[in-house]
Amino acid sequence: MAEFKHTHAAHCESGTVSSMLKHSGLDIGEAMCFGVSSAIIFGYFPFIKINNQPLITYRMPPRYILKGVEKNLGVKFEIKTFKNDRQKAVKYLDEELAKGAIAGVQTSVFYLPYFPKDMRFHFNAHNLIVFKKEGNTYFVSDPVFDYVNTISEEDLTRARFAKGALAPHGTLYKLISIPQSIDFEKAIKRSISKTVCMMLKTPLPIIGIWGMKTLAKKIASLKIATEEDMRSAKMFITQIIRMQEEIGTGGGGFRFMYASFLQESSKMLNSSLLFETSNIMSEAGDRLRAFALKGAKIIKNQDEFNPEELSRLFMECALLEESAYKRLKDLK
Repeated sequence: MAEFKHTHAAHCESGTVSSMLKHSGLDIGEAMCFGVSSAIIFGYFPFIKINNQPLITYRMPPRYILKGVEKNLGVKFEIKTFKNDRQKAVKYLDEELAKGAIAGVQTSVFYLPYFPKDMRFHFNAHNLIVFKKEGNTYFVSDPVFDYVNTISEEDLTRARFAKGALAPHGTLYKLISIPQSIDFEKAIKRSISKTVCMMLKTPLPIIGIWGMKTLAKKIASLKIATEEDMRSAKMFITQIIRMQEEIGTGGGGFRFMYASFLQESSKMLNSSLLFETSNIMSEAGDRLRAFALKGAKIIKNQDEFNPEELSRLFMECALLEESAYKRLKDLK
């Protein structure tokens, strides 16, 4: 097996999956991993609270990319969890490394000491690759960094067994096999069809394009008659921006990644439709970033709080994405 090469990526799970596949001979970028797994989505869940604010997501749940790549490309991963058996988890990882293998692990960002302190928060679905151990030190390829990091056995084990939502339970996964041939055209079309269905045909007003429009209307309805209203409204906008820009790659980043997937796919399928739609998705990402910038200025009291303007920016993104997915329905 060739020496492992670290690759900087935009998102932890897509970057980890891409690096593991490349290491084993399948040259596939993270944008393709993200797109072909149908991982892009939008969800607004006012009944699920994160920091006493509604959960807002711009991608499918953890491990969805891993399982989607498996299903659509035919590769095989083995996923193991260890509940609370830390000793067994450490032993298994060390044995795999001794064989020359690499392993993807799920961790909590909060317990990774190589993260800057102001970037550590309780998020238990951060993925990285462990590729070597010397003494009590692991060498890890964390996709969100542009260099290799090291971490002690004690610290990595603590991160692998963090408590709380999405607790990793020592989750470890390794690549088992890659098929001799992959029908990328079939995989791309199938994944796009699934994404279009999830974004346009959901029966719930909190998922997909309907969910984006629901959130835009909620923003427009914010009342700021009193000081308490203002505080509450700012907390709500802060939550949207935090979920968009700080959790994983965020809303805009995922839209840019999906645009890259469409652009790459347009070359593989010789499709002008995919290329043109990739530009629309890039515009949607730009709108989300504009929304985040405007919201941040309001929160920092650098701009007037105008719920209608914020709502308009978010609705523009929803309409752009809607037009993109409607175009993708015509992909034959």
